[in-house]
Amino acid sequence: MRAMMFQHYIKIVPTTYYRSDGAQLQTNQFSVTRLSRKISGMNGESGMPGVFFSYELSPLMVKYTEKTKSFGHFATNICAIIGGVFTVAGFVDTFLYHSVRVIQKKQELGKLG
Repeated sequence: MRAMMFQHYIKIVPTTYYRSDGAQLQTNQFSVTRLSRKISGMNGESGMPGVFFSYELSPLMVKYTEKTKSFGHFATNICAIIGGVFTVAGFVDTFLYHSVRVIQKKQELGKLG
């Protein structure tokens, strides 16, 4: 049986949530990176077998603020979606129209030649 080394790097970021009703929640976000490797003196791999944890506390704090959006923002987004659909439909229509025209011209040339 070979010896193994397990390393866990844990980063902790303090986080505060401010809800739109004024409530405040203080919590943390975590990220974990794991590494495992076989330790063998024959391969030249060095290290001590075991389980190791490394903690890093972030010096920065993340702040989330919940805000409600107005009806005007909603209406603007709907108009943008509708405009995008019409634009894409116009591109597809133009492509199909020109493709059909090219195919018709090739057929006419084939019939005449």
